Amino acid sequence: MQLIRACSVGAAAFGCAALVIGVAVPLAHAADAPPAPDTPGKTVSPVVAKASLDTTAYTDTDHVSVVTPVVSAEVGDREGAWKVHGQYLVDVISAASVDIVSTASQRWHEVRQAGNLGAGYKPKDFGADVSAAISREPDYHSIAGGGNLVWDFDDKNGTALLGYSYDHDTIGRTGTPFSVYSHALAVHTLAGGITLTLNRAAVLALVSDVIIESGDQSKPYRYIPMFSPDVAPTIAKGASISVVNAERLPDRPLENLPDSRDRYSLTARFGYRFAHGTLRADERLYTDTWRLHATTTELRYYANLSRRLMVWPLVRVHAQNGVYFWSRAYVSQFGSGGFELPTYRTGDRELGPLFSITGGLGGSFGIGPASDPSLLSIRAQADYVGTEFLDDLYVKSRGSVLGTLGLDGVFQ
Repeated sequence: MQLIRACSVGAAAFGCAALVIGVAVPLAHAADAPPAPDTPGKTVSPVVAKASLDTTAYTDTDHVSVVTPVVSAEVGDREGAWKVHGQYLVDVISAASVDIVSTASQRWHEVRQAGNLGAGYKPKDFGADVSAAISREPDYHSIAGGGNLVWDFDDKNGTALLGYSYDHDTIGRTGTPFSVYSHALAVHTLAGGITLTLNRAAVLALVSDVIIESGDQSKPYRYIPMFSPDVAPTIAKGASISVVNAERLPDRPLENLPDSRDRYSLTARFGYRFAHGTLRADERLYTDTWRLHATTTELRYYANLSRRLMVWPLVRVHAQNGVYFWSRAYVSQFGSGGFELPTYRTGDRELGPLFSITGGLGGSFGIGPASDPSLLSIRAQADYVGTEFLDDLYVKSRGSVLGTLGLDGVFQ
């Protein structure tokens, strides 16, 4: 069901950017002690396999809960010339949010399944990778594919990336066949970026994404309350369901969004390696043709406390305005043909003005052999997000907790 989405639009996925700016991250994982020497006579396999199991749980003060088990695997050669990877996840969602209650619906449960496969080949300075993904839930199907070209230059002190992906979504209603009711959304994503090794301790990455969306993104469950011109200004921020129902007009039309949206983002990531840790700073600027503008700033520090233990505190700040057609209380004018509705209308508070602060703490503990504890490690992270909605019905603020527990293994 597409009525609830946990992430804000302005802070949405970094997409292909992560492939290039992720180069800064390995600085944080370098062990302080030198690796143990190879055992004499021991044969070193040219193939390395990695696997991870994760369970993520999300809950918030708007009565939305999500549990997501994930399994990931990757096989490649030791020199990094080729790799094959895949992932499978299941989202188990339960919700009784104010958005659902306001439509006189009860708590609902839903399961989403998603998987992706990919492969990459980079024998020397030039390389490429391709991937494909599929996601299915009762009322939403998505299929995607794409690829990236990578070039190492300046004796591998710089990396350039150019990527493209295509995503085709089919949006429907639960219990209704797609052949009876559905609409499509096509998404083209272009990404380009560069990563530079500034010196032995510092890495800088710059990435730009252009996302072109075409199709009807309106949610088929989201009904928008309408108000008369004299009542709309009196509806206060955070007005309750009972107040809205008492003051609104009889008509409550479905959400209607523009049929196209172009998104643009620029991300900068700086990583600096200290003696026993790494500081990572991210800044992302975002804008789109719906005139939503956003900034997301994140700082995290990876501290190597020992050869087995690493922790990383983080803080993230996100702020955005609302789209150009945003209104807390939409007005329906009475004309010659009856009530005239605004062309575009939405109840998605992630399209409205908001401000959020995230604080989190993660850690990884190597339980592998003394020669290389990172061959098997336990990983955990917990984040708290406080969000203030600045011009919305029903909800003024939301607190959410996201926790992850994972097990990572390397087999060689």
